[in-house]
Amino acid sequence: MSKLPDASTSEVSAEARPTNGFDSDAFAMNLANAMENGGRALAAYLNARGQKQSSDNPPTEFAELIKTVSAVSEYWLSDQARAVDLQARLGKSYLELWGYAARRLAGEEVEPAIEPDPRDKRFADPEWRSNLLFNFLMQAYLLTTKWTNELVRDAHGLDPHTRKKAEFYITQLTNAAAPSNFVMTNPEVLRETFASNADNLARGMKMLAEDIEAGQGALRIRQSDSAGLAVGVNLATTPGKVIYQNELMQLIQYSPSTENVLRTPLLIVPPWINKFYILDLTPEKSYIRWCVDQGITVFVISWVNPDGHLGEKTFEDYMKQGPLAAMDAIEKATGETKVHTAGYCVGGTLLAATLAWLANKKRQRVRSVTFFAAQVDFTHAGDLLVFADEDQISALERDMKRSGVLEGSKMAMTFNMLRSNDLIWPYVVSNYLKGKAPSAFDLLHWNSDATRMPAANHSFYLRNCYLENRLSTGSMVLDNTLLDLSKVKAPVYNLATRDDHIAPAESVLYGSRFFGGPVRFVLAGSGHIAGVINPPSRGKYQYWTNDKIRDKTLAQWMQGAQENKGSWWPDWLAWLRNIDGKEVPAREVGTDTLPPIEDAPGSYVRVRA
Repeated sequence: MSKLPDASTSEVSAEARPTNGFDSDAFAMNLANAMENGGRALAAYLNARGQKQSSDNPPTEFAELIKTVSAVSEYWLSDQARAVDLQARLGKSYLELWGYAARRLAGEEVEPAIEPDPRDKRFADPEWRSNLLFNFLMQAYLLTTKWTNELVRDAHGLDPHTRKKAEFYITQLTNAAAPSNFVMTNPEVLRETFASNADNLARGMKMLAEDIEAGQGALRIRQSDSAGLAVGVNLATTPGKVIYQNELMQLIQYSPSTENVLRTPLLIVPPWINKFYILDLTPEKSYIRWCVDQGITVFVISWVNPDGHLGEKTFEDYMKQGPLAAMDAIEKATGETKVHTAGYCVGGTLLAATLAWLANKKRQRVRSVTFFAAQVDFTHAGDLLVFADEDQISALERDMKRSGVLEGSKMAMTFNMLRSNDLIWPYVVSNYLKGKAPSAFDLLHWNSDATRMPAANHSFYLRNCYLENRLSTGSMVLDNTLLDLSKVKAPVYNLATRDDHIAPAESVLYGSRFFGGPVRFVLAGSGHIAGVINPPSRGKYQYWTNDKIRDKTLAQWMQGAQENKGSWWPDWLAWLRNIDGKEVPAREVGTDTLPPIEDAPGSYVRVRA
């Protein structure tokens, strides 16, 4: 049997594509190509599953889902009256929908049983409303989703963690089951399939196979065209040099662009979960370049992308070889014994722990502290708490023990699941059903540039922060030192973002109460990334300020907050200059004792997971 021509070359599709409507031969050929590439994708997935053998069979995400959903089902099915009521409620909704469909089929103008949220892009196509069949499917889906959410909401007796897990997993299931995710129930995809004689499916299945192969058996969804984006070429291009490095990080000093600079340099501690260049995307979006242009001497840690050889590196190692080593290098480079500091996300958590360690040692190294969407208390830590229980962390630890690291793809998928209707399913539909390759987008390119994490460090972080919440309670120990955030007296600029799914604003605000010095809490519009990376030149979003933060919930704080249009960056700069506005002549990069090693952005950031 001869091999089918490869649809990826578009030779078959181009030759067979009709000029005037449907072409059955082209349609059949493209479907055959789609099936062949679908088989290739399935083979890549199954091969990877077959290579993974485990003697202890750790719990999987699927097992957690079954266990959680079973807990909800047990509540409803353990009582016959509750079970009957449950069925009656859903049955009543479906009967009303059938009545709506029948009356509309008879030509009546009828109000729908349920409408999607106006912001729900899945049902934006007009045919979801004009076509009776698709309208029926949409409403049936929305009613079922509403019903399943009520199952969790009304299930009494669930402990808070199980309820949170149930809400998360039900959301994942209902998002996955949306009719917009399937060829035959998505009017836009169906039109495209017939208009292109299934060329869209041939292209899409080829991309699916490539993405599963690239993920070594896991689906690595392409969110951006990486061909035109490269670190050091059109991303992370702010001029500077690597002036220090160790096995965990490179320290970058950026070249001045002003005649004078602030006396106190700025050290930025980014998260090791992602790469630092989120702060240095294209020049017009770069927070680092903007800081340099405001007359700040900027130093940034670029974390290593670790392999199994660094698997035993601990949270303490990251403190000593990260911010502490960087402060020593900055003192050699500038002569300054104190620095302004900024920590983003988990980089902020590490920075807070470092400051508490320094405070215990009575070492004065920091003039100010800035946190970008960072948590020091995890009581209100949001959807990531779904994964923080003993069973799941123990299973993850067993998995990490085999390779010494947590693979970047696993953490990337976890973050994508927090916003699956934005970061997963739109790309599934566009890439694999419509056959459209994504365009180049710097932020999504960075989002897919995942990093690995040492097993020892990640285990400590999960247990001490998410599971046991030790940092804010004063029971975390690093380097045989009990950490107490109340001893941190340096001024704090604590930035939260309103729509943050990773470091919820409520959690960041609550964390403000644990520091011993003055805290300025600022709430930025948008989410974990866009709310932070918001250059003033773009005039987007807004931020809120309110100096009264003690013992307030976010809702209470918002009642007295002032809304300010645009970026929070100038507000932060004014705060920073008010702490220490003294200037000195601009500094050259590096010194005789710390000669430049290589150009920014360095080599560590270029290592792909």
